[in-house]
Amino acid sequence: MLLKPHSRVQVFEGAENNLPDHDALRAALAIQQLAEGLTADDLLLVLISGGGSALLPSPIPPITLEEKQMLTKLLAAHGATIQELNTMRKALSQLKGGGLAQAAYPAQVVSLILSDVVGDPVEVIASGPTVASAHNVQDCLHILNRYGLRAALPRSVKTVLSRADSDPRGPHTCGHVLNVIIGSNMLALAEAQKQAEVLGYRAMVLSTAIQGDVKSVAQFYGLLARVAGARLISSTAGASVEEDAKLHELAAEFQLPDLKLEEVLEAVAEARGPVCLLAGGEPTVQLHGSGKGGRNQELALRVGAELGRWPLGPVDVLFLSGGTDGQDGPTEAAGAWVMPELTIQAAAEGLDVATFLAHNDSYTFFCRLQGGAHLLYTGPTGTNVMDTHLLFLRPQ
Repeated sequence: MLLKPHSRVQVFEGAENNLPDHDALRAALAIQQLAEGLTADDLLLVLISGGGSALLPSPIPPITLEEKQMLTKLLAAHGATIQELNTMRKALSQLKGGGLAQAAYPAQVVSLILSDVVGDPVEVIASGPTVASAHNVQDCLHILNRYGLRAALPRSVKTVLSRADSDPRGPHTCGHVLNVIIGSNMLALAEAQKQAEVLGYRAMVLSTAIQGDVKSVAQFYGLLARVAGARLISSTAGASVEEDAKLHELAAEFQLPDLKLEEVLEAVAEARGPVCLLAGGEPTVQLHGSGKGGRNQELALRVGAELGRWPLGPVDVLFLSGGTDGQDGPTEAAGAWVMPELTIQAAAEGLDVATFLAHNDSYTFFCRLQGGAHLLYTGPTGTNVMDTHLLFLRPQ
Protein backbone atom coordinates (compact mmCIF):
# COMPACT_ATOMS: atom_id res chain seq x y z
CA MET A 1 0.00 0.00 0.00
CA LEU A 2 1.53 3.27 -1.11
CA LEU A 3 0.60 6.01 1.35
CA LYS A 4 1.08 9.74 0.93
CA PRO A 5 3.52 11.43 3.32
CA HIS A 6 1.83 12.21 6.67
CA SER A 7 -1.10 9.91 5.77
CA ARG A 8 -3.57 9.21 8.56
CA VAL A 9 -3.72 5.60 7.37
CA GLN A 10 -1.49 3.19 9.27
CA VAL A 11 -0.66 -0.18 7.70
CA PHE A 12 0.48 -3.15 9.78
CA GLU A 13 1.67 -6.24 7.91
CA GLY A 14 1.66 -9.65 9.52
CA ALA A 15 0.37 -13.23 9.52
CA GLU A 16 2.68 -14.50 6.79
CA ASN A 17 1.29 -17.71 5.17
CA ASN A 18 -1.93 -17.10 7.13
CA LEU A 19 -0.29 -17.90 10.48
CA PRO A 20 -0.47 -15.50 13.43
CA ASP A 21 2.93 -13.99 14.24
CA HIS A 22 4.42 -11.22 16.40
CA ASP A 23 3.83 -8.59 13.69
CA ALA A 24 0.13 -9.48 13.70
CA LEU A 25 0.11 -9.48 17.51
CA ARG A 26 1.52 -5.91 17.51
CA ALA A 27 -1.20 -4.85 15.06
CA ALA A 28 -3.91 -6.50 17.16
CA LEU A 29 -2.78 -4.65 20.28
CA ALA A 30 -2.76 -1.32 18.38
CA ILE A 31 -6.32 -2.02 17.14
CA GLN A 32 -7.41 -2.95 20.66
CA GLN A 33 -5.99 0.33 22.05
CA LEU A 34 -7.74 2.33 19.30
CA ALA A 35 -11.08 0.61 20.02
CA GLU A 36 -10.81 1.08 23.79
CA GLY A 37 -10.28 4.83 23.31
CA LEU A 38 -13.57 5.37 21.39
CA THR A 39 -16.64 7.18 22.76
CA ALA A 40 -20.39 7.10 22.11
CA ASP A 41 -19.86 9.79 19.43
CA ASP A 42 -17.53 7.55 17.36
CA LEU A 43 -18.19 5.06 14.56
CA LEU A 44 -15.79 2.14 14.15
CA LEU A 45 -15.79 0.73 10.60
CA VAL A 46 -14.41 -2.83 10.51
CA LEU A 47 -13.54 -4.65 7.25
CA ILE A 48 -13.45 -8.39 7.81
CA SER A 49 -12.39 -11.24 5.55
CA GLY A 50 -10.96 -14.74 5.78
CA GLY A 51 -7.51 -14.68 7.29
CA GLY A 52 -8.79 -12.23 9.89
CA SER A 53 -8.23 -14.83 12.61
CA ALA A 54 -4.50 -14.92 11.88
CA LEU A 55 -4.29 -11.13 11.47
CA LEU A 56 -5.86 -10.35 14.84
CA PRO A 57 -4.18 -12.60 17.42
CA SER A 58 -4.51 -11.41 21.00
CA PRO A 59 -4.30 -14.41 23.34
CA ILE A 60 -5.73 -14.02 26.84
CA PRO A 61 -2.78 -13.91 29.28
CA PRO A 62 -1.00 -16.08 30.40
CA ILE A 63 -1.36 -17.86 27.02
CA THR A 64 1.47 -17.00 24.64
CA LEU A 65 1.11 -16.64 20.88
CA GLU A 66 3.30 -19.73 20.42
CA GLU A 67 1.06 -21.86 22.68
CA LYS A 68 -2.07 -20.76 20.85
CA GLN A 69 -0.40 -21.45 17.47
CA MET A 70 0.70 -24.89 18.59
CA LEU A 71 -2.85 -25.80 19.64
CA THR A 72 -4.33 -24.49 16.36
CA LYS A 73 -1.78 -26.47 14.32
CA LEU A 74 -2.46 -29.64 16.32
CA LEU A 75 -6.23 -29.32 15.79
CA ALA A 76 -5.83 -28.60 12.05
CA ALA A 77 -3.49 -31.58 11.61
CA HIS A 78 -6.09 -33.82 13.30
CA GLY A 79 -8.74 -32.70 10.77
CA ALA A 80 -10.67 -30.15 12.86
CA THR A 81 -13.17 -28.09 10.84
CA ILE A 82 -12.86 -24.30 10.42
CA GLN A 83 -15.83 -23.96 12.79
CA GLU A 84 -14.07 -26.01 15.49
CA LEU A 85 -10.80 -24.09 15.05
CA ASN A 86 -12.64 -20.79 15.42
CA THR A 87 -14.53 -21.94 18.52
CA MET A 88 -11.18 -22.66 20.19
CA ARG A 89 -9.58 -19.42 18.95
CA LYS A 90 -12.48 -17.34 20.30
CA ALA A 91 -12.32 -18.93 23.74
CA LEU A 92 -8.62 -18.08 24.06
CA SER A 93 -8.68 -14.57 22.55
CA GLN A 94 -9.27 -11.03 23.82
CA LEU A 95 -10.60 -9.74 20.46
CA LYS A 96 -12.32 -12.68 18.75
CA GLY A 97 -15.89 -13.75 19.57
CA GLY A 98 -17.12 -10.17 19.93
CA GLY A 99 -14.07 -8.98 21.87
CA LEU A 100 -13.31 -6.15 19.44
CA ALA A 101 -16.92 -4.90 19.58
CA GLN A 102 -16.82 -5.09 23.37
CA ALA A 103 -13.57 -3.07 23.43
CA ALA A 104 -15.16 -0.39 21.20
CA TYR A 105 -18.31 0.03 23.33
CA PRO A 106 -20.08 2.52 23.55
CA ALA A 107 -19.05 3.49 19.97
CA GLN A 108 -21.25 2.30 17.09
CA VAL A 109 -19.61 -0.52 15.08
CA VAL A 110 -20.28 -1.38 11.42
CA SER A 111 -18.60 -4.50 9.97
CA LEU A 112 -18.47 -5.16 6.21
CA ILE A 113 -17.71 -8.85 5.74
CA LEU A 114 -16.32 -11.07 2.97
CA SER A 115 -17.37 -14.60 3.91
CA ASP A 116 -14.91 -17.49 3.64
CA VAL A 117 -17.08 -19.90 5.64
CA VAL A 118 -19.81 -22.28 4.45
CA GLY A 119 -23.26 -20.81 5.10
CA ASP A 120 -21.84 -17.32 5.86
CA PRO A 121 -22.21 -17.45 9.67
CA VAL A 122 -20.92 -14.05 10.81
CA GLU A 123 -19.87 -15.41 14.21
CA VAL A 124 -17.39 -17.79 12.53
CA ILE A 125 -15.82 -15.57 9.81
CA ALA A 126 -12.42 -14.35 11.12
CA SER A 127 -13.63 -15.80 14.45
CA GLY A 128 -16.30 -13.07 14.73
CA PRO A 129 -14.46 -10.09 16.29
CA THR A 130 -17.72 -8.09 16.23
CA VAL A 131 -20.19 -10.91 16.97
CA ALA A 132 -20.93 -12.16 20.49
CA SER A 133 -19.83 -15.80 20.84
CA ALA A 134 -22.53 -18.38 21.51
CA HIS A 135 -19.96 -21.01 22.53
CA ASN A 136 -18.80 -21.88 26.02
CA VAL A 137 -16.01 -23.82 27.71
CA GLN A 138 -17.91 -27.12 27.39
CA ASP A 139 -17.86 -26.74 23.59
CA CYS A 140 -14.07 -26.32 23.71
CA LEU A 141 -13.58 -29.38 25.92
CA HIS A 142 -15.84 -31.40 23.62
CA ILE A 143 -13.65 -30.46 20.60
CA LEU A 144 -10.43 -31.28 22.47
CA ASN A 145 -11.83 -34.66 23.57
CA ARG A 146 -12.97 -35.47 20.03
CA TYR A 147 -9.40 -35.19 18.73
CA GLY A 148 -7.77 -36.66 21.86
CA LEU A 149 -5.86 -33.44 22.60
CA ARG A 150 -6.99 -32.60 26.11
CA ALA A 151 -3.87 -34.11 27.69
CA ALA A 152 -1.62 -32.12 25.31
CA LEU A 153 -2.91 -28.71 26.53
CA PRO A 154 -0.40 -26.19 27.88
CA ARG A 155 -1.08 -25.21 31.51
CA SER A 156 -1.89 -21.62 30.47
CA VAL A 157 -4.76 -22.82 28.22
CA LYS A 158 -6.18 -24.93 31.06
CA THR A 159 -5.98 -21.86 33.33
CA VAL A 160 -7.89 -19.61 30.88
CA LEU A 161 -10.57 -22.25 30.19
CA SER A 162 -11.15 -22.83 33.90
CA ARG A 163 -11.36 -19.04 34.52
CA ALA A 164 -13.89 -18.57 31.69
CA ASP A 165 -16.06 -21.33 33.13
CA SER A 166 -16.58 -19.31 36.31
CA ASP A 167 -16.94 -15.83 34.72
CA PRO A 168 -19.86 -14.24 36.66
CA ARG A 169 -20.55 -11.64 33.90
CA GLY A 170 -21.79 -14.31 31.48
CA PRO A 171 -21.77 -13.76 27.69
CA HIS A 172 -21.82 -10.16 26.46
CA THR A 173 -24.14 -8.81 23.76
CA CYS A 174 -23.33 -6.70 20.68
CA GLY A 175 -26.39 -4.45 20.32
CA HIS A 176 -24.23 -1.52 19.13
CA VAL A 177 -23.00 -3.46 16.07
CA LEU A 178 -24.23 -3.87 12.47
CA ASN A 179 -22.69 -6.85 10.61
CA VAL A 180 -23.19 -6.98 6.80
CA ILE A 181 -22.05 -9.72 4.35
CA ILE A 182 -20.86 -7.97 1.15
CA GLY A 183 -19.17 -10.92 -0.61
CA SER A 184 -19.66 -14.70 -0.48
CA ASN A 185 -19.18 -17.99 -2.32
CA MET A 186 -22.78 -17.75 -3.53
CA LEU A 187 -22.02 -14.43 -5.27
CA ALA A 188 -18.79 -15.82 -6.77
CA LEU A 189 -20.54 -18.91 -8.16
CA ALA A 190 -23.41 -16.82 -9.56
CA GLU A 191 -20.85 -14.73 -11.48
CA ALA A 192 -18.96 -17.85 -12.66
CA GLN A 193 -22.28 -19.33 -13.81
CA LYS A 194 -22.96 -16.22 -15.90
CA GLN A 195 -19.49 -16.42 -17.49
CA ALA A 196 -19.95 -20.13 -18.28
CA GLU A 197 -23.28 -19.34 -19.97
CA VAL A 198 -21.61 -16.59 -22.05
CA LEU A 199 -19.10 -19.25 -23.19
CA GLY A 200 -21.93 -21.50 -24.37
CA TYR A 201 -22.29 -23.91 -21.45
CA ARG A 202 -25.51 -24.93 -19.77
CA ALA A 203 -24.38 -23.90 -16.26
CA MET A 204 -25.90 -24.98 -12.95
CA VAL A 205 -24.89 -24.48 -9.30
CA LEU A 206 -24.95 -27.68 -7.25
CA SER A 207 -24.13 -26.30 -3.79
CA THR A 208 -22.18 -23.54 -2.04
CA ALA A 209 -21.68 -25.67 1.08
CA ILE A 210 -19.39 -28.53 0.02
CA GLN A 211 -17.66 -29.78 3.18
CA GLY A 212 -16.24 -33.06 4.43
CA ASP A 213 -13.12 -35.15 3.95
CA VAL A 214 -11.42 -34.49 0.62
CA LYS A 215 -11.44 -38.24 -0.21
CA SER A 216 -15.24 -38.44 0.04
CA VAL A 217 -15.65 -35.18 -1.89
CA ALA A 218 -13.40 -36.54 -4.69
CA GLN A 219 -15.40 -39.76 -4.80
CA PHE A 220 -18.58 -37.70 -5.08
CA TYR A 221 -17.26 -35.68 -8.05
CA GLY A 222 -15.94 -38.83 -9.74
CA LEU A 223 -19.37 -40.48 -9.49
CA LEU A 224 -21.12 -37.25 -10.49
CA ALA A 225 -19.04 -37.14 -13.69
CA ARG A 226 -20.07 -40.75 -14.45
CA VAL A 227 -23.78 -40.27 -13.74
CA ALA A 228 -24.12 -36.78 -15.29
CA GLY A 229 -22.02 -37.81 -18.31
CA ALA A 230 -24.26 -40.80 -18.93
CA ARG A 231 -27.38 -38.64 -18.72
CA LEU A 232 -25.85 -36.07 -21.06
CA ILE A 233 -25.17 -38.49 -23.93
CA SER A 234 -28.50 -40.32 -23.76
CA SER A 235 -31.86 -39.19 -22.49
CA THR A 236 -32.22 -42.37 -20.43
CA ALA A 237 -29.84 -42.67 -17.49
CA GLY A 238 -26.83 -44.56 -18.86
CA ALA A 239 -24.81 -45.03 -15.65
CA SER A 240 -25.64 -48.13 -13.64
CA VAL A 241 -28.43 -47.99 -11.08
CA GLU A 242 -25.83 -48.85 -8.41
CA GLU A 243 -23.69 -45.82 -9.32
CA ASP A 244 -26.72 -43.55 -9.26
CA ALA A 245 -27.68 -44.90 -5.82
CA LYS A 246 -24.11 -44.55 -4.51
CA LEU A 247 -23.97 -40.93 -5.70
CA HIS A 248 -27.19 -40.08 -3.84
CA GLU A 249 -25.96 -41.98 -0.77
CA LEU A 250 -22.69 -39.97 -0.72
CA ALA A 251 -24.62 -36.72 -1.22
CA ALA A 252 -26.88 -37.59 1.74
CA GLU A 253 -23.81 -38.20 3.95
CA PHE A 254 -22.57 -34.65 3.29
CA GLN A 255 -25.86 -33.26 4.72
CA LEU A 256 -25.70 -30.19 2.47
CA PRO A 257 -28.66 -27.89 3.10
CA ASP A 258 -28.59 -26.37 -0.41
CA LEU A 259 -27.65 -29.37 -2.62
CA LYS A 260 -29.65 -29.46 -5.86
CA LEU A 261 -28.42 -32.87 -7.10
CA GLU A 262 -31.60 -34.28 -8.66
CA GLU A 263 -32.58 -30.92 -10.15
CA VAL A 264 -29.13 -30.60 -11.77
CA LEU A 265 -29.11 -34.18 -13.10
CA GLU A 266 -32.54 -33.64 -14.71
CA ALA A 267 -31.29 -30.45 -16.36
CA VAL A 268 -28.18 -32.30 -17.63
CA ALA A 269 -30.40 -34.97 -19.21
CA GLU A 270 -32.28 -32.23 -21.11
CA ALA A 271 -29.11 -30.40 -22.20
CA ARG A 272 -28.05 -30.83 -25.82
CA GLY A 273 -24.53 -29.46 -25.59
CA PRO A 274 -21.71 -28.75 -23.15
CA VAL A 275 -22.53 -28.52 -19.44
CA CYS A 276 -20.76 -26.79 -16.54
CA LEU A 277 -21.62 -27.86 -13.00
CA LEU A 278 -20.45 -25.44 -10.30
CA ALA A 279 -20.02 -25.89 -6.56
CA GLY A 280 -18.20 -24.19 -3.74
CA GLY A 281 -17.17 -24.71 -0.15
CA GLU A 282 -14.18 -25.94 1.76
CA PRO A 283 -13.29 -29.65 2.06
CA THR A 284 -10.87 -30.73 4.78
CA VAL A 285 -7.58 -32.58 4.28
CA GLN A 286 -6.17 -34.92 6.93
CA LEU A 287 -2.38 -34.55 6.86
CA HIS A 288 -0.43 -37.81 6.75
CA GLY A 289 2.69 -36.66 4.94
CA SER A 290 5.01 -33.68 4.88
CA GLY A 291 4.59 -32.82 1.19
CA LYS A 292 3.58 -29.49 -0.28
CA GLY A 293 0.06 -28.78 -1.50
CA GLY A 294 -3.34 -27.32 -0.69
CA ARG A 295 -6.95 -28.51 -0.52
CA ASN A 296 -7.70 -27.55 -4.12
CA GLN A 297 -4.70 -29.31 -5.63
CA GLU A 298 -5.27 -32.38 -3.46
CA LEU A 299 -8.96 -32.48 -4.44
CA ALA A 300 -8.11 -32.11 -8.15
CA LEU A 301 -5.52 -34.90 -7.94
CA ARG A 302 -7.95 -37.22 -6.17
CA VAL A 303 -10.74 -36.43 -8.67
CA GLY A 304 -8.30 -37.10 -11.53
CA ALA A 305 -7.59 -40.54 -10.04
CA GLU A 306 -11.34 -41.20 -9.67
CA LEU A 307 -12.10 -40.15 -13.27
CA GLY A 308 -9.51 -42.62 -14.57
CA ARG A 309 -11.06 -45.59 -12.78
CA TRP A 310 -13.85 -46.23 -15.31
CA PRO A 311 -14.47 -45.49 -18.98
CA LEU A 312 -16.71 -42.41 -19.19
CA GLY A 313 -18.18 -43.00 -22.67
CA PRO A 314 -18.24 -40.47 -25.52
CA VAL A 315 -18.00 -37.39 -23.27
CA ASP A 316 -15.06 -35.08 -22.52
CA VAL A 317 -14.68 -34.36 -18.81
CA LEU A 318 -12.59 -31.68 -17.08
CA PHE A 319 -12.58 -30.90 -13.34
CA LEU A 320 -11.07 -27.75 -11.83
CA SER A 321 -10.71 -26.75 -8.18
CA GLY A 322 -9.41 -23.31 -7.23
CA GLY A 323 -9.19 -21.05 -4.18
CA THR A 324 -10.83 -17.66 -4.74
CA ASP A 325 -7.95 -15.95 -2.91
CA GLY A 326 -5.49 -17.15 -5.55
CA GLN A 327 -3.33 -19.07 -3.09
CA ASP A 328 -3.94 -22.74 -2.31
CA GLY A 329 -2.12 -23.67 0.88
CA PRO A 330 1.53 -22.53 1.13
CA THR A 331 1.97 -22.64 -2.68
CA GLU A 332 2.01 -20.14 -5.54
CA ALA A 333 -0.90 -21.86 -7.32
CA ALA A 334 -4.62 -21.20 -6.81
CA GLY A 335 -5.50 -24.82 -7.65
CA ALA A 336 -5.38 -27.31 -10.51
CA TRP A 337 -7.43 -28.93 -13.30
CA VAL A 338 -7.57 -32.58 -14.35
CA MET A 339 -9.04 -34.90 -17.00
CA PRO A 340 -9.63 -38.69 -16.99
CA GLU A 341 -6.25 -39.29 -18.71
CA LEU A 342 -4.35 -37.95 -15.66
CA THR A 343 -3.20 -41.30 -14.20
CA ILE A 344 -1.98 -42.57 -17.60
CA GLN A 345 -0.16 -39.30 -18.36
CA ALA A 346 1.46 -39.39 -14.92
CA ALA A 347 2.58 -43.02 -15.29
CA ALA A 348 4.17 -42.15 -18.65
CA GLU A 349 6.30 -39.58 -16.80
CA GLY A 350 7.14 -42.00 -13.97
CA LEU A 351 4.79 -40.31 -11.48
CA ASP A 352 2.69 -42.49 -9.16
CA VAL A 353 -0.47 -40.65 -8.09
CA ALA A 354 -1.03 -42.79 -4.97
CA THR A 355 2.48 -42.06 -3.63
CA PHE A 356 2.05 -38.28 -3.98
CA LEU A 357 -1.38 -38.46 -2.30
CA ALA A 358 0.03 -40.51 0.59
CA HIS A 359 2.50 -37.67 1.24
CA ASN A 360 -0.04 -34.82 0.69
CA ASP A 361 2.37 -33.71 -2.05
CA SER A 362 -0.07 -32.54 -4.75
CA TYR A 363 1.83 -29.34 -5.63
CA THR A 364 5.05 -31.26 -6.35
CA PHE A 365 3.04 -33.73 -8.46
CA PHE A 366 1.43 -31.02 -10.58
CA CYS A 367 4.73 -29.12 -10.94
CA ARG A 368 6.31 -32.24 -12.43
CA LEU A 369 3.37 -33.34 -14.58
CA GLN A 370 3.73 -31.87 -18.08
CA GLY A 371 5.90 -29.06 -16.72
CA GLY A 372 3.17 -27.68 -14.44
CA ALA A 373 0.59 -27.27 -17.24
CA HIS A 374 -2.26 -28.41 -14.96
CA LEU A 375 -1.67 -25.80 -12.25
CA LEU A 376 -4.00 -22.81 -12.04
CA TYR A 377 -2.16 -19.51 -11.47
CA THR A 378 -4.16 -16.33 -10.86
CA GLY A 379 -1.90 -14.50 -8.43
CA PRO A 380 -3.45 -13.02 -5.26
CA THR A 381 -7.01 -11.95 -6.12
CA GLY A 382 -7.55 -9.57 -3.21
CA THR A 383 -10.59 -11.49 -2.02
CA ASN A 384 -11.38 -14.80 -0.30
CA VAL A 385 -14.78 -16.48 -0.51
CA MET A 386 -13.62 -20.11 -0.17
CA ASP A 387 -13.09 -22.53 -3.06
CA THR A 388 -14.83 -23.11 -6.38
CA HIS A 389 -15.21 -26.52 -8.04
CA LEU A 390 -16.08 -26.71 -11.74
CA LEU A 391 -17.03 -29.90 -13.61
CA PHE A 392 -17.19 -29.52 -17.40
CA LEU A 393 -18.92 -32.17 -19.53
CA ARG A 394 -18.95 -32.00 -23.34
CA PRO A 395 -20.48 -34.66 -25.61
CA GLN A 396 -17.90 -35.82 -28.20
